[in-house]
Amino acid sequence: MTADATTHSTTHATTPSVPLREVMGLDGRPPRLGESVLVLIDFQNTYRTGVMALEGAEEALAAGARLLARARAAGTPVIHVINDGGENSPYDIRAHIGSISEQVAPVEGEPVVVKFFPNSFHATDLEKTLADLGFAPGSGKDLVLAGFMTHMCVTFTAQGAFNLGYRPTVVADATATRSLAAPDGSAVPAAALQTAALTAITDVFGLVVPTADSLLD
Repeated sequence: MTADATTHSTTHATTPSVPLREVMGLDGRPPRLGESVLVLIDFQNTYRTGVMALEGAEEALAAGARLLARARAAGTPVIHVINDGGENSPYDIRAHIGSISEQVAPVEGEPVVVKFFPNSFHATDLEKTLADLGFAPGSGKDLVLAGFMTHMCVTFTAQGAFNLGYRPTVVADATATRSLAAPDGSAVPAAALQTAALTAITDVFGLVVPTADSLLD
């Protein structure tokens, strides 16, 4: 390989590509919290202990609680999503292990949507619940997303929202994930998977802001 080819290869490998959102001309401005719906995804005790414990779960939960408090103060509609994995599973919503953590527990008037798949829109009432709030599919309206796990239900819910014509924004510090094994058997640290998942979202599905402070009321 020539020196020029080596230089070109290195530059190509380290220079970020233009995001698909930019290529498509999609809006890159963060939403106003007061003009959005907050969707909290799987903030369940499942992810705080045991086999499904996430790295940084407590910090993300605390960030989620701050985000929720701001949303309530701004009059933002809040929807809670919870994953039901069945009795005696880590996702048993009838038991403490699968319940929504008390720091972000629903209050009266805040709907709870039960799901069974990573995409919170698939085979659930989420789409109808949003429509009842005046956020119909195809409206281009803003959804603010937070919860667990970043690489799984947060990512696929952002994709589902995008596919339905919403404009999702993920609050990064109110999400968390766990380390996994790559197909080649090597370990993928939680931090690396977190970064990769959030980056995948920003390519086309939605925006990612670091904290709730990035959103105006």
